[in-house]
Amino acid sequence: MPSMLPSDERTTMTDRKSAPEMTGQEMFDQGMAIRRKVLGDEYVDKALAKSGPFNEPLQELVTTYCWGWNWGREGLPLRDRSLINLAMIAVLGRENELKIHIRGALNNGLSKEEIREVLLQVGIYAGIPAAVDSFRIANEAFAAIEAEGAE
Repeated sequence: MPSMLPSDERTTMTDRKSAPEMTGQEMFDQGMAIRRKVLGDEYVDKALAKSGPFNEPLQELVTTYCWGWNWGREGLPLRDRSLINLAMIAVLGRENELKIHIRGALNNGLSKEEIREVLLQVGIYAGIPAAVDSFRIANEAFAAIEAEGAE
């Protein structure tokens, strides 16, 4: 998806020492590369194909800032970001996003056992109902991934 950001728009990330000034397009491109690495080309292609004109600005926002700016920062490896995301998304009760990020966590090197430990931690700090739902969602995600032969 081409970015709608002006090519001369510049974003300075002063707290990211290794990142020089990046144009909006460069941040979008970095975000797309990270998004594909974490979630897989097939998932990203499907998400973009389903995105029509109404959703295009949201896709651009997510790719540029969530994946390009935030996930692209050097302060944490992708594996750690996945671990953190699983906990936050489980606490928020976002079923679809949790399934997506379980796939991403596996792609980033987390094991099922590590994912289980994150969800147990969720149970203690966010409540047993959040953990119960998260375990159900994780099992559904694992089954779907295994059915695809992606694991």
